[in-house]
Amino acid sequence: MKGSRVSHYRLFPKSLGQVISKFSVRELHISFTQGYWRTMQWGQPFLPSPPGAELWVWFQDTITDVDGAWKELTNVLSGIFCASLNFIDSTNTVQPSASFKPLGVGNGTDPRFLRYATLPREIVCTENLTPWKKLLPCGSKAGLAVLMKSEKLFHSSFHSQGLHIRPVCQDWQCKSTSWELRQTLDVVFDLHTSGQGKREWSLFKMFSRTLTEACPLASSSKVYVDTTDNPEGEQFELSPATSLLSQAEVLGDRRTYSVYDLANQATFGSLRSFNMLLRWKTADCGDMLRPLLHGERYVAGYGLQTGEIHTLMYNNHPYRAFPVLLLDAVPWYLRLYIHTLTVTSKGKDNKPSYIHYQPSKDRLRPHLLEMLVQLPPNSVTEVTVEFERALLKWTEYTPDPNHGFYVGSSVISALVPSVVAMDTNRSAERPLFSSFFPCKEESSYFVRVYTEPLLVNLPTPDFSMPYNVICLTCTVVAVGYGSLYNLLTRTFQIEEPSPGLAKRIANVIRRLRGVPLL
Repeated sequence: MKGSRVSHYRLFPKSLGQVISKFSVRELHISFTQGYWRTMQWGQPFLPSPPGAELWVWFQDTITDVDGAWKELTNVLSGIFCASLNFIDSTNTVQPSASFKPLGVGNGTDPRFLRYATLPREIVCTENLTPWKKLLPCGSKAGLAVLMKSEKLFHSSFHSQGLHIRPVCQDWQCKSTSWELRQTLDVVFDLHTSGQGKREWSLFKMFSRTLTEACPLASSSKVYVDTTDNPEGEQFELSPATSLLSQAEVLGDRRTYSVYDLANQATFGSLRSFNMLLRWKTADCGDMLRPLLHGERYVAGYGLQTGEIHTLMYNNHPYRAFPVLLLDAVPWYLRLYIHTLTVTSKGKDNKPSYIHYQPSKDRLRPHLLEMLVQLPPNSVTEVTVEFERALLKWTEYTPDPNHGFYVGSSVISALVPSVVAMDTNRSAERPLFSSFFPCKEESSYFVRVYTEPLLVNLPTPDFSMPYNVICLTCTVVAVGYGSLYNLLTRTFQIEEPSPGLAKRIANVIRRLRGVPLL
């Protein structure tokens, strides 16, 4: 990395390198998610992301027009990922003051150079996955990317793909920096669907493919299987067996993994194919660790004038209290009454130690609310605020206004107490994915949690009435104007009635006799 430019494109995608250089990007984080992570059933998410599309970017402090660069950047990324990121504008963009700190090296934390936006209604499909796979060094031709079959990935309970770019140190002295590109993919399969009703699963059953080789450009290519709850093999059986084991601290707990090294040709066997199979021996699949931090959100009230937004934050630790940072970005058409903001824990008021609120401007920017709240141990903290629904212009409604309007997820950030002592020695050899869970001290680790997006109904006019008025008006105009035009343009002529049969016969006889006609 030279300054803010990328000069090496053997592994780094040139399309992203040009974006970083042109728009002076310091960090870029983007995710596309289909479905909602069910924390109480699946445990703490490994790579949290909200439903829909999420984008947050740190720009270099040398840039002068951040808003202009942000607008152009969203349009370019919209084309790269075939997504609707071009719908990101000032009405759904915020500048958090305390959340979303830089994850790479550097000391600049001026929130003026940070932009954050979400599109909770963004639908993720194959056209988003294909350009994401093309950014990989080997594409989808070799390595683990061979398993990324779209019809299998999207036939799942949860699917999330992400891309993260940040500056990192090239050596332990950090004399020079380089760009780190990290592409992530989270998929949750249903056990009975992927296992075809049996209590077993394999790579072929989940992805309809097996691994045949590692990516030739990869320096390390490994598959990790969590075997922490199966030390003696009494719960399930792994086939083929492996003797390689690895330990890592994940979400405050020390986990043990069985490792399959794809760079070793012996892993593929004589058939040149690797199909890992897991077969359960008992009916009990093991207990899922209860997450220490969990969040929920819903809308209360009745009618289409006012309502309440309730945000619940759960601290399930039995004896440790810890602070959390809550971020809420609410659209301008929900006019918040900040004087009604209440925070309660265990039936008592819980005064936030820090509050940052930026009011909205109609059709220009959303509400931004950030607060630092202390969560008591084994408690539920509820944040409530009332709002009033605005009446939009008829051109501002979506094509299906009766479906409702989406409000992005709340973001909860915290340093959660760890179950075990965290290893802060970064020089020790550990799995690559362990860097997803940063920790700066031995007693806690960082967690970011997203709540559900909200679906809010707004006062909606009867859009069939203009159609009825147009039809009635056109009918009246057609009948009235048509009749008047017919009277003004028609030519009238007086015609005598034709004589009867007896009179015509009499005239013929009189003509023969030479007598004047009647």
